[in-house]
Amino acid sequence: MGLTSHKLLALMALLVVFTVLGTLWVWPRLAVRSWPAMFLRLGTIALTQLTLLATLGFAVNDYFVFYSSWSDLLGRERSLGVVQGAGGSPGVPGPPGVQGVQGGQGGQSGQGGQAGQGGAGGTGAAGGPPAGVQVLGPAEITGAGSVGREPARIGRLDRVRLPGATTGLSTDGYVYLPPQYFRPGNEGLRFPAVLVMTGFPGDAANLVTKLRYPATELDLLHKGEVKPTVLVLMRPSPSMPRDSECEDVPGGPQAQSYFTVDVPADLRATYRVLGGEGSLGVMGDSTGGYCAVKLGMAHPRTFPAAVSLSGYFKAAEDVTTGDLFGGDRQRRDEADLNWRLAHLPMPELAVLLADSKEDGTTYADSTAFAAAARPPMVVAQATVDTGGHNFTTWDRLIPPSLGWLSAHLPGPH
Repeated sequence: MGLTSHKLLALMALLVVFTVLGTLWVWPRLAVRSWPAMFLRLGTIALTQLTLLATLGFAVNDYFVFYSSWSDLLGRERSLGVVQGAGGSPGVPGPPGVQGVQGGQGGQSGQGGQAGQGGAGGTGAAGGPPAGVQVLGPAEITGAGSVGREPARIGRLDRVRLPGATTGLSTDGYVYLPPQYFRPGNEGLRFPAVLVMTGFPGDAANLVTKLRYPATELDLLHKGEVKPTVLVLMRPSPSMPRDSECEDVPGGPQAQSYFTVDVPADLRATYRVLGGEGSLGVMGDSTGGYCAVKLGMAHPRTFPAAVSLSGYFKAAEDVTTGDLFGGDRQRRDEADLNWRLAHLPMPELAVLLADSKEDGTTYADSTAFAAAARPPMVVAQATVDTGGHNFTTWDRLIPPSLGWLSAHLPGPH
Protein backbone atom coordinates (compact mmCIF):
# COMPACT_ATOMS: atom_id res chain seq x y z
CA MET A 1 0.00 0.00 0.00
CA GLY A 2 1.54 3.29 -1.12
CA LEU A 3 2.55 6.02 1.31
CA THR A 4 0.16 8.51 -0.30
CA SER A 5 -2.62 5.98 -0.89
CA HIS A 6 -6.08 7.08 0.25
CA LYS A 7 -6.64 3.49 1.38
CA LEU A 8 -3.74 3.83 3.82
CA LEU A 9 -5.19 7.07 5.19
CA ALA A 10 -8.62 5.45 5.60
CA LEU A 11 -7.06 2.44 7.31
CA MET A 12 -5.18 4.68 9.76
CA ALA A 13 -8.38 6.62 10.52
CA LEU A 14 -10.16 3.34 11.31
CA LEU A 15 -7.25 2.31 13.49
CA VAL A 16 -7.60 5.54 15.48
CA VAL A 17 -11.29 4.84 16.03
CA PHE A 18 -10.61 1.27 17.17
CA THR A 19 -7.79 2.29 19.54
CA VAL A 20 -10.00 4.97 21.14
CA LEU A 21 -12.92 2.56 21.53
CA GLY A 22 -10.56 -0.14 22.77
CA THR A 23 -9.12 2.23 25.37
CA LEU A 24 -12.61 3.13 26.60
CA TRP A 25 -13.53 -0.57 26.82
CA VAL A 26 -10.40 -1.74 28.65
CA TRP A 27 -9.92 1.27 30.95
CA PRO A 28 -12.40 0.18 33.70
CA ARG A 29 -10.66 -3.22 33.86
CA LEU A 30 -7.35 -1.49 34.50
CA ALA A 31 -8.69 0.72 37.29
CA VAL A 32 -6.78 -1.11 40.01
CA ARG A 33 -3.82 -0.03 42.09
CA SER A 34 -0.92 -2.08 40.78
CA TRP A 35 2.23 -1.45 38.80
CA PRO A 36 1.17 -3.71 35.86
CA ALA A 37 -2.20 -1.94 35.61
CA MET A 38 -0.52 1.48 35.65
CA PHE A 39 1.89 0.52 32.84
CA LEU A 40 -1.00 -0.92 30.81
CA ARG A 41 -2.96 2.32 31.22
CA LEU A 42 0.07 4.28 30.06
CA GLY A 43 0.43 1.88 27.14
CA THR A 44 -3.16 2.40 25.97
CA ILE A 45 -2.69 6.19 26.13
CA ALA A 46 0.59 5.97 24.20
CA LEU A 47 -0.93 3.68 21.55
CA THR A 48 -3.92 5.99 21.06
CA GLN A 49 -1.69 9.07 20.77
CA LEU A 50 0.72 7.28 18.41
CA THR A 51 -2.01 6.20 15.99
CA LEU A 52 -3.58 9.67 16.07
CA LEU A 53 -0.27 11.42 15.36
CA ALA A 54 0.59 8.93 12.64
CA THR A 55 -2.76 9.54 10.97
CA LEU A 56 -2.27 13.29 11.12
CA GLY A 57 1.21 12.82 9.65
CA PHE A 58 -0.11 10.72 6.78
CA ALA A 59 -2.86 13.30 6.12
CA VAL A 60 -0.39 16.21 6.03
CA ASN A 61 1.95 14.23 3.78
CA ASP A 62 -0.94 13.31 1.51
CA TYR A 63 -1.75 17.00 1.06
CA PHE A 64 1.78 18.43 0.71
CA VAL A 65 3.54 15.33 -0.75
CA PHE A 66 6.65 15.76 1.38
CA TYR A 67 7.37 12.07 0.72
CA SER A 68 5.86 10.26 -2.25
CA SER A 69 6.73 6.65 -1.35
CA TRP A 70 8.09 4.45 1.41
CA SER A 71 11.51 4.36 -0.25
CA ASP A 72 11.45 8.16 -0.46
CA LEU A 73 10.62 8.35 3.26
CA LEU A 74 13.47 5.98 4.09
CA GLY A 75 15.91 7.87 1.88
CA ARG A 76 16.50 5.02 -0.57
CA GLU A 77 15.91 7.03 -3.76
CA ARG A 78 19.30 7.72 -5.38
CA SER A 79 18.83 8.18 -9.14
CA LEU A 80 19.83 11.62 -10.42
CA GLY A 81 17.55 13.92 -12.36
CA VAL A 82 17.74 14.19 -16.14
CA VAL A 83 17.57 17.56 -17.89
CA GLN A 84 15.32 17.76 -20.92
CA GLY A 85 14.82 20.85 -23.03
CA ALA A 86 11.55 22.63 -23.59
CA GLY A 87 10.65 25.73 -25.47
CA GLY A 88 11.90 24.68 -28.89
CA SER A 89 15.04 26.82 -29.03
CA PRO A 90 18.41 25.59 -30.21
CA GLY A 91 20.49 24.17 -27.45
CA VAL A 92 24.05 24.78 -26.43
CA PRO A 93 26.13 21.84 -25.34
CA GLY A 94 26.28 21.31 -21.62
CA PRO A 95 29.20 20.01 -19.59
CA PRO A 96 29.90 16.28 -19.71
CA GLY A 97 27.27 14.16 -18.04
CA VAL A 98 24.41 16.64 -18.44
CA GLN A 99 21.80 15.46 -20.89
CA GLY A 100 19.67 17.58 -23.19
CA VAL A 101 20.66 21.04 -21.89
CA GLN A 102 18.83 23.79 -23.74
CA GLY A 103 20.40 27.19 -24.11
CA GLY A 104 18.82 29.93 -26.16
CA GLN A 105 19.39 33.62 -25.89
CA GLY A 106 19.23 33.71 -22.12
CA GLY A 107 22.14 31.30 -21.81
CA GLN A 108 24.23 33.02 -24.43
CA SER A 109 23.99 36.35 -22.67
CA GLY A 110 25.95 34.82 -19.85
CA GLN A 111 29.04 34.47 -22.01
CA GLY A 112 29.75 38.16 -22.17
CA GLY A 113 30.52 38.89 -18.52
CA GLN A 114 33.57 41.04 -17.95
CA ALA A 115 35.81 41.10 -14.97
CA GLY A 116 34.36 43.40 -12.33
CA GLN A 117 35.89 46.56 -11.01
CA GLY A 118 35.47 45.63 -7.36
CA GLY A 119 38.50 45.19 -5.16
CA ALA A 120 40.63 42.14 -5.78
CA GLY A 121 41.20 41.84 -2.07
CA GLY A 122 38.66 40.15 0.17
CA THR A 123 39.06 36.98 2.09
CA GLY A 124 40.54 35.18 -0.90
CA ALA A 125 43.37 37.62 -1.58
CA ALA A 126 45.74 39.95 0.17
CA GLY A 127 44.37 42.94 2.02
CA GLY A 128 41.46 41.42 3.98
CA PRO A 129 37.75 42.06 3.56
CA PRO A 130 36.64 45.66 3.07
CA ALA A 131 34.48 47.38 5.66
CA GLY A 132 30.83 46.41 5.62
CA VAL A 133 31.24 42.71 4.84
CA GLN A 134 31.59 40.48 7.86
CA VAL A 135 33.34 37.13 7.52
CA LEU A 136 32.29 35.33 10.68
CA GLY A 137 34.74 32.46 10.37
CA PRO A 138 35.40 29.18 8.56
CA ALA A 139 32.88 26.35 8.29
CA GLU A 140 33.16 22.62 7.66
CA ILE A 141 32.42 21.38 4.14
CA THR A 142 30.04 18.52 4.92
CA GLY A 143 30.57 15.51 2.68
CA ALA A 144 33.93 16.60 1.28
CA GLY A 145 35.56 13.37 2.49
CA SER A 146 39.09 12.90 3.72
CA VAL A 147 40.91 14.65 0.88
CA GLY A 148 42.78 17.09 3.08
CA ARG A 149 41.80 20.52 4.29
CA GLU A 150 43.94 22.71 2.05
CA PRO A 151 41.84 25.32 0.21
CA ALA A 152 43.71 24.56 -3.03
CA ARG A 153 42.36 20.99 -2.81
CA ILE A 154 38.81 21.34 -1.47
CA GLY A 155 38.14 25.07 -1.54
CA ARG A 156 36.97 27.04 1.47
CA LEU A 157 33.62 27.67 3.11
CA ASP A 158 33.18 31.02 4.89
CA ARG A 159 30.39 31.91 7.30
CA VAL A 160 29.41 35.43 6.33
CA ARG A 161 27.01 38.25 6.99
CA LEU A 162 25.89 40.08 3.87
CA PRO A 163 24.81 43.66 4.66
CA GLY A 164 22.63 45.77 2.39
CA ALA A 165 24.15 49.19 1.80
CA THR A 166 21.12 50.43 -0.14
CA THR A 167 18.31 48.57 1.62
CA GLY A 168 19.52 48.36 5.21
CA LEU A 169 18.77 44.63 5.23
CA SER A 170 21.19 41.91 6.26
CA THR A 171 21.33 38.14 6.48
CA ASP A 172 23.82 35.47 7.42
CA GLY A 173 24.90 32.71 5.07
CA TYR A 174 27.88 30.92 3.58
CA VAL A 175 30.23 31.53 0.68
CA TYR A 176 31.98 28.57 -0.94
CA LEU A 177 35.17 29.33 -2.87
CA PRO A 178 36.25 26.48 -5.18
CA PRO A 179 39.81 25.06 -5.06
CA GLN A 180 40.79 26.88 -8.27
CA TYR A 181 40.27 30.16 -6.45
CA PHE A 182 43.37 29.44 -4.34
CA ARG A 183 45.69 27.71 -6.80
CA PRO A 184 48.97 29.37 -7.80
CA GLY A 185 48.69 31.26 -11.05
CA ASN A 186 44.97 32.02 -10.58
CA GLU A 187 45.41 35.10 -8.41
CA GLY A 188 44.16 37.37 -11.17
CA LEU A 189 41.14 35.27 -12.12
CA ARG A 190 37.58 36.26 -11.30
CA PHE A 191 34.87 33.65 -11.00
CA PRO A 192 31.16 33.35 -11.81
CA ALA A 193 28.86 33.08 -8.81
CA VAL A 194 25.52 31.46 -8.03
CA LEU A 195 23.11 32.61 -5.32
CA VAL A 196 21.52 29.55 -3.71
CA MET A 197 18.42 30.03 -1.53
CA THR A 198 16.66 27.70 0.88
CA GLY A 199 12.93 27.37 1.30
CA PHE A 200 11.22 29.50 3.94
CA PRO A 201 11.87 29.51 6.89
CA GLY A 202 14.83 27.19 6.31
CA ASP A 203 18.31 27.68 7.69
CA ALA A 204 21.17 28.38 5.28
CA ALA A 205 23.15 25.69 7.11
CA ASN A 206 20.85 23.09 5.52
CA LEU A 207 22.37 23.97 2.15
CA VAL A 208 25.73 22.82 3.53
CA THR A 209 24.80 19.90 5.78
CA LYS A 210 21.71 18.36 4.16
CA LEU A 211 21.84 19.40 0.50
CA ARG A 212 25.67 19.53 0.48
CA TYR A 213 26.07 22.15 -2.25
CA PRO A 214 29.81 22.74 -1.65
CA ALA A 215 30.61 19.01 -1.58
CA THR A 216 28.50 18.44 -4.70
CA GLU A 217 30.29 21.18 -6.64
CA LEU A 218 33.64 19.78 -5.49
CA ASP A 219 32.68 16.33 -6.75
CA LEU A 220 31.49 17.74 -10.10
CA LEU A 221 34.71 19.73 -10.43
CA HIS A 222 36.74 16.55 -9.93
CA LYS A 223 34.69 14.92 -12.71
CA GLY A 224 35.13 17.91 -15.01
CA GLU A 225 31.36 18.46 -15.25
CA VAL A 226 31.19 22.10 -14.07
CA LYS A 227 33.29 25.24 -14.19
CA PRO A 228 34.71 26.61 -10.92
CA THR A 229 31.95 28.75 -9.42
CA VAL A 230 31.52 30.71 -6.19
CA LEU A 231 28.41 29.60 -4.29
CA VAL A 232 26.52 32.02 -2.04
CA LEU A 233 24.24 30.06 0.30
CA MET A 234 21.48 31.97 2.07
CA ARG A 235 17.84 32.23 3.13
CA PRO A 236 15.27 33.69 0.71
CA SER A 237 14.16 36.36 3.18
CA PRO A 238 16.49 39.01 4.66
CA SER A 239 13.63 40.21 6.89
CA MET A 240 13.17 37.20 9.17
CA PRO A 241 10.82 36.16 10.68
CA ARG A 242 8.77 37.78 7.92
CA ASP A 243 8.59 35.98 4.60
CA SER A 244 9.18 38.73 2.05
CA GLU A 245 8.83 36.43 -1.02
CA CYS A 246 11.73 38.37 -2.61
CA GLU A 247 9.43 41.36 -3.02
CA ASP A 248 10.11 45.08 -2.62
CA VAL A 249 7.33 45.64 -0.10
CA PRO A 250 5.79 49.14 -0.10
CA GLY A 251 6.82 50.73 3.18
CA GLY A 252 8.55 47.47 4.17
CA PRO A 253 11.66 45.39 3.43
CA GLN A 254 13.09 45.87 -0.05
CA ALA A 255 14.04 42.22 -0.46
CA GLN A 256 14.22 42.16 -4.25
CA SER A 257 16.61 45.12 -4.28
CA TYR A 258 18.67 43.43 -1.58
CA PHE A 259 19.26 40.35 -3.73
CA THR A 260 19.73 42.17 -7.03
CA VAL A 261 21.78 45.18 -5.88
CA ASP A 262 23.28 44.70 -2.43
CA VAL A 263 24.32 41.05 -2.52
CA PRO A 264 26.11 41.27 -5.91
CA ALA A 265 27.88 44.43 -4.73
CA ASP A 266 28.97 42.72 -1.50
CA LEU A 267 30.33 39.74 -3.41
CA ARG A 268 32.30 41.76 -5.92
CA ALA A 269 33.75 44.03 -3.24
CA THR A 270 34.92 41.11 -1.11
CA TYR A 271 35.70 38.21 -3.41
CA ARG A 272 37.07 37.83 -6.91
CA VAL A 273 33.65 37.51 -8.54
CA LEU A 274 33.08 38.46 -12.16
CA GLY A 275 31.36 41.77 -12.83
CA GLY A 276 29.25 42.85 -15.75
CA GLU A 277 26.11 41.27 -17.11
CA GLY A 278 25.73 37.52 -17.30
CA SER A 279 28.13 36.48 -14.55
CA LEU A 280 25.63 35.51 -11.84
CA GLY A 281 23.16 32.64 -11.62
CA VAL A 282 20.45 32.00 -9.03
CA MET A 283 18.77 28.84 -7.78
CA GLY A 284 16.77 27.60 -4.82
CA ASP A 285 14.28 25.10 -3.48
CA SER A 286 10.60 25.70 -2.72
CA THR A 287 10.31 29.41 -1.78
CA GLY A 288 13.92 29.78 -2.92
CA GLY A 289 12.93 28.29 -6.28
CA TYR A 290 10.10 30.78 -6.69
CA CYS A 291 12.50 33.59 -5.79
CA ALA A 292 15.12 32.36 -8.27
CA VAL A 293 12.79 32.45 -11.27
CA LYS A 294 11.17 35.69 -10.08
CA LEU A 295 14.53 37.46 -9.75
CA GLY A 296 15.62 36.14 -13.13
CA MET A 297 12.43 37.28 -14.86
CA ALA A 298 12.50 40.73 -13.24
CA HIS A 299 16.29 41.22 -13.58
CA PRO A 300 17.59 39.04 -16.42
CA ARG A 301 20.67 41.24 -16.92
CA THR A 302 21.71 40.51 -13.35
CA PHE A 303 20.65 36.84 -13.31
CA PRO A 304 20.50 35.46 -16.88
CA ALA A 305 20.10 31.87 -15.65
CA ALA A 306 17.79 30.59 -12.89
CA VAL A 307 16.99 27.16 -11.44
CA SER A 308 13.91 26.28 -9.41
CA LEU A 309 13.85 23.08 -7.35
CA SER A 310 10.17 22.32 -6.67
CA GLY A 311 9.36 26.02 -6.64
CA TYR A 312 5.93 27.57 -7.06
CA PHE A 313 4.88 30.34 -9.40
CA LYS A 314 2.83 32.82 -7.38
CA ALA A 315 3.82 34.75 -4.25
CA ALA A 316 2.45 33.27 -1.05
CA GLU A 317 0.14 35.50 1.00
CA ASP A 318 -0.36 34.35 4.58
CA VAL A 319 0.41 35.25 8.18
CA THR A 320 4.17 34.98 7.54
CA THR A 321 4.13 37.40 4.60
CA GLY A 322 1.73 40.08 5.75
CA ASP A 323 0.67 42.59 3.10
CA LEU A 324 3.34 42.34 0.40
CA PHE A 325 1.75 44.66 -2.15
CA GLY A 326 0.16 47.55 -0.26
CA GLY A 327 -3.13 46.98 -2.08
CA ASP A 328 -1.43 47.50 -5.47
CA ARG A 329 -3.03 45.11 -7.98
CA GLN A 330 -0.19 45.56 -10.48
CA ARG A 331 2.40 44.49 -7.91
CA ARG A 332 0.35 41.43 -7.00
CA ASP A 333 0.02 40.47 -10.66
CA GLU A 334 3.73 40.88 -11.32
CA ALA A 335 4.49 38.54 -8.41
CA ASP A 336 2.55 35.85 -10.33
CA LEU A 337 5.09 34.35 -12.74
CA ASN A 338 2.42 32.92 -15.01
CA TRP A 339 0.83 36.37 -15.27
CA ARG A 340 4.23 37.77 -16.25
CA LEU A 341 4.51 35.18 -19.01
CA ALA A 342 1.11 36.14 -20.41
CA HIS A 343 1.27 39.93 -20.10
CA LEU A 344 4.90 41.15 -20.09
CA PRO A 345 7.62 40.91 -22.74
CA MET A 346 9.66 37.71 -22.55
CA PRO A 347 12.94 38.31 -20.70
CA GLU A 348 16.25 37.14 -22.16
CA LEU A 349 16.51 34.38 -19.60
CA ALA A 350 17.32 30.67 -19.32
CA VAL A 351 15.31 28.77 -16.70
CA LEU A 352 15.57 25.21 -15.42
CA LEU A 353 12.56 23.80 -13.53
CA ALA A 354 13.63 20.74 -11.53
CA ASP A 355 10.91 18.57 -9.98
CA SER A 356 9.79 15.11 -9.05
CA LYS A 357 6.95 13.82 -11.21
CA GLU A 358 5.23 12.78 -7.96
CA ASP A 359 5.48 16.17 -6.22
CA GLY A 360 1.79 17.09 -6.16
CA THR A 361 0.84 19.69 -8.75
CA THR A 362 4.36 21.11 -8.92
CA TYR A 363 5.45 19.04 -11.93
CA ALA A 364 2.24 19.84 -13.81
CA ASP A 365 2.64 23.55 -13.04
CA SER A 366 6.26 23.47 -14.22
CA THR A 367 5.32 21.71 -17.44
CA ALA A 368 2.62 24.29 -18.16
CA PHE A 369 5.03 27.15 -17.41
CA ALA A 370 7.67 25.66 -19.74
CA ALA A 371 5.11 25.29 -22.52
CA ALA A 372 4.01 28.92 -22.18
CA ALA A 373 7.53 30.38 -22.41
CA ARG A 374 8.60 31.94 -25.70
CA PRO A 375 11.98 33.15 -27.04
CA PRO A 376 14.13 34.84 -26.00
CA MET A 377 13.17 33.11 -22.73
CA VAL A 378 13.97 29.40 -22.74
CA VAL A 379 12.79 26.88 -20.17
CA ALA A 380 14.18 23.37 -19.63
CA GLN A 381 13.03 20.76 -17.13
CA ALA A 382 14.95 18.32 -14.94
CA THR A 383 12.95 15.46 -13.46
CA VAL A 384 13.14 12.40 -11.29
CA ASP A 385 10.37 9.83 -11.52
CA THR A 386 9.83 9.46 -7.77
CA GLY A 387 10.21 11.66 -4.73
CA GLY A 388 8.41 14.32 -2.76
CA HIS A 389 8.93 17.89 -1.58
CA ASN A 390 12.04 17.13 0.48
CA PHE A 391 15.81 17.22 0.78
CA THR A 392 16.22 13.68 -0.58
CA THR A 393 14.57 14.65 -3.87
CA TRP A 394 16.44 17.94 -4.21
CA ASP A 395 19.75 16.23 -3.45
CA ARG A 396 19.19 14.14 -6.60
CA LEU A 397 18.33 17.21 -8.70
CA ILE A 398 21.23 19.42 -7.60
CA PRO A 399 24.06 17.80 -9.66
CA PRO A 400 22.34 18.17 -13.05
CA SER A 401 21.11 21.63 -12.03
CA LEU A 402 24.61 22.83 -11.21
CA GLY A 403 25.82 21.36 -14.49
CA TRP A 404 23.07 23.19 -16.38
CA LEU A 405 23.90 26.48 -14.66
CA SER A 406 27.58 26.03 -15.43
CA ALA A 407 26.73 25.70 -19.13
CA HIS A 408 24.95 29.07 -18.99
CA LEU A 409 27.59 31.05 -17.09
CA PRO A 410 31.06 32.15 -18.22
CA GLY A 411 34.17 30.46 -16.92
CA PRO A 412 36.75 32.19 -14.72
CA HIS A 413 38.80 34.81 -16.53
